[in-house]
Amino acid sequence: MDNEVTAYSSFAEVYDLFMSEIPYEAWYECVTAVLEEAGICDGLVLELGCGTGTFTELLAAGGYDMIGVDNSPEMLEAAAQKKELSGADILYLCQDMRAFELYGTVRAVVSVCDSMNYITTEEDLRTVFALVNNYLDPGGIFLFDLKTAYYFREVMGDCVLADNREEASYIWENYYYEEEQMNEYDLTLFLREKNGLYRKQEETHLQRAYEPDEIRRLLAEAGLEFVRAFDADTQGEVRADSERIYIVARECTK
Repeated sequence: MDNEVTAYSSFAEVYDLFMSEIPYEAWYECVTAVLEEAGICDGLVLELGCGTGTFTELLAAGGYDMIGVDNSPEMLEAAAQKKELSGADILYLCQDMRAFELYGTVRAVVSVCDSMNYITTEEDLRTVFALVNNYLDPGGIFLFDLKTAYYFREVMGDCVLADNREEASYIWENYYYEEEQMNEYDLTLFLREKNGLYRKQEETHLQRAYEPDEIRRLLAEAGLEFVRAFDADTQGEVRADSERIYIVARECTK
């Protein structure tokens, strides 16, 4: 599965520009509430799929000692620039989520912005979960979000999105394959160069939808205890029309 490896290369240059409406603050409130509920108010926390570090910076400012893992050097370059400006004490590692390595264990692992949907096979997702289990402190918490099949099928569907800015423009074509539970994003970027001309770049992203029962089984196979799933918008029970959900799991074998 090469998708998680190659996604977000050229797009990293303008990711924050086009993703400015992502509700990072709301996600921060939700994630920290879950962590604090488990008694995790400080200490080492790992973020998988940290991207340009916006969420990592929020958690660092909230008192956590942050490690960020991402497989895109371009995204991590943007994260490093933010770190330089903020002075935050964050360790960024350029690693594949399916094979990440840490020097020791952490109190919690978090992953937002549907990073886990980029892991498109059960085998690879089980591998990620097993690594999380290995690097969690005894009783540590694993919290991640997922876009749902409903979102891919009914909200994104076979639609085309576009945005035009002075610095860059994009065309984002979506195709959902029901049988495979796979969503394909074909992204065409036009990036403005210093000479005023635009450079065309193309990327293809794949994301897979997983049902909560599939996730529960894979977590158990990786040695993690499924705690609960909830709707990301309402914080209530997962509904048939939930577009994004959170999964909470716990280390239970050490």
